[in-house]
Amino acid sequence: MLSTFQYPKFDFSRPPLDDDRHAGHFPVVIVGAGPVGLSTAIDLAQQGQRVVLLDDGDTVSIGSRGVCYAKRTLEVLDRLGCGEPMVQKGVSWNVGRTFFREDEVFSFNLCPEPDHHRPGMINLQQYYLEDELVKRARALPNLEMHFLNKVISVVPGEDAVTVRVETEAGPYSLTAGWLIAADGARSPIRTMLGLDIEGKIFMDRFLIADVVMKAEYPTERWFWFDPPFHPNQSVLLHRQADNVWRIDFQLGWQADPEEEKKPENVIPRIKAMLGDNREFDLEWVSVYTFQCRRMNRFNHGRVLFVGDSAHQVSPFGARGANSGIQDADNLAWKLKLVMDGKAPATLLDTYSDERGYAADENIMNSTRSTDFITPKSNVSKTFRNAVLGLAEHYPFARALVNSGRLSVPSFLADSRLNTADEAAFAGNMIPGAPMDDAPIEAAGGLHWLLEAVGNRFQVLHYMEDAAALDGATAAVFARLADAPIPVEAIVVAARGTAPGGLKTLTDAKGRIRERYDLQPGTTYLLRPDQHVAARWRSLDAVKVHAAVARATCNA
Repeated sequence: MLSTFQYPKFDFSRPPLDDDRHAGHFPVVIVGAGPVGLSTAIDLAQQGQRVVLLDDGDTVSIGSRGVCYAKRTLEVLDRLGCGEPMVQKGVSWNVGRTFFREDEVFSFNLCPEPDHHRPGMINLQQYYLEDELVKRARALPNLEMHFLNKVISVVPGEDAVTVRVETEAGPYSLTAGWLIAADGARSPIRTMLGLDIEGKIFMDRFLIADVVMKAEYPTERWFWFDPPFHPNQSVLLHRQADNVWRIDFQLGWQADPEEEKKPENVIPRIKAMLGDNREFDLEWVSVYTFQCRRMNRFNHGRVLFVGDSAHQVSPFGARGANSGIQDADNLAWKLKLVMDGKAPATLLDTYSDERGYAADENIMNSTRSTDFITPKSNVSKTFRNAVLGLAEHYPFARALVNSGRLSVPSFLADSRLNTADEAAFAGNMIPGAPMDDAPIEAAGGLHWLLEAVGNRFQVLHYMEDAAALDGATAAVFARLADAPIPVEAIVVAARGTAPGGLKTLTDAKGRIRERYDLQPGTTYLLRPDQHVAARWRSLDAVKVHAAVARATCNA
């Protein structure tokens, strides 16, 4: 099969050992160098933590695997220093279309509002994402990566976790203050610890075929129910980088996975879809089943689970890698505060609570999509087909069409880290909401709101004219900056520059004011992961301090 990507080979290494084949003690050890493990490692290392990352492989993922990365994930990758090359290499898209037999019955737009930096989604083979993350990780001096290191034993303790590692040069052990398991859906670490994971496996099989071809199809997501080229089943088409097109064919539970992967069986399916005259080459073929399940809790003492090791969903909706990278985004700042002694370990319970809520939301949406795509009875299929038939002509039916509700970030509205509103606000930026982006003008070449925030606690304070900032307000900002958990002040204004070197963002098109319902004096407290923690109609240092304490489990 043709390959458009040259897989790197990572050399074997291990930490230096003493005479007893012990590598010493490390503050954080992460197991698994997939997108989620690498993202977690980079985030912690950027915050100054020493991190050791272990993986039992010697290259990036084989095959395209996860291909769809959502706007929120791209915003997280921006803060990890990887977003721009991903967008440049990937195929950006916002529009998806759904067909029933030969007719289009439904379409959607992932980014209907103007003035957002990142697109609703990009398509890019997972190996490119991992390759970019490895390059970023290697640029961080306090992040060690050791490939061909297989964890074979994990023994949790009250103050540390003992890890046994097998290598080609012999076994060794180390201890970790915190162990993060990013070791995938089958998670050997989860098995070693005898931990639960519950859910359901769906009785269906899908064929993935990555096809290299030149085609004039629009850069959109196309999904067919019961198309003439694959009757009684469904098909999904995505464009990726390098003229690679992902095609997913529903096969049914009785299909033989090994037989279906053979080129002599794959090629006729593709020709039936594309026509005999379309030239193409196969790059990668796989058959998968899927499941929706999760652990009861994601934190177990000093062992923390992220990504597929903690939860799994069907691929419809691109919720796997996107959700896992958002796990990393939620966990890293909390773990850093705990390790620095600035927050109690109970803050890590909120990682499990918040990301468990997100996992439940993903599983619910993924299960609904799967039930619609793969009806479990003739009655269900009749209902599904009736909905599809009506959707072409009647708007009410379009809301029922479900070819995969695509990944969006969770609104953590019920999080105990939020401070409730005291005043009325319009719009979606409630406490717990992921922040909306908006265009800005600012010193340092910043052009977007989300470029200016994140990775620390911050307050956004709105004024019509930033130059009118008074001494009393500046003194409040200074006290917030000197707090045990510092809070950086950012002035958002329609015009002017704040005195004293305070960071000022000019609301270039009024989008921040519109999306955050800003009035003079309005103040937002932002978490390091770009979620809203609290908001008020005026600045009050006591209230900000109290909200920071609540957001860090110090209250």
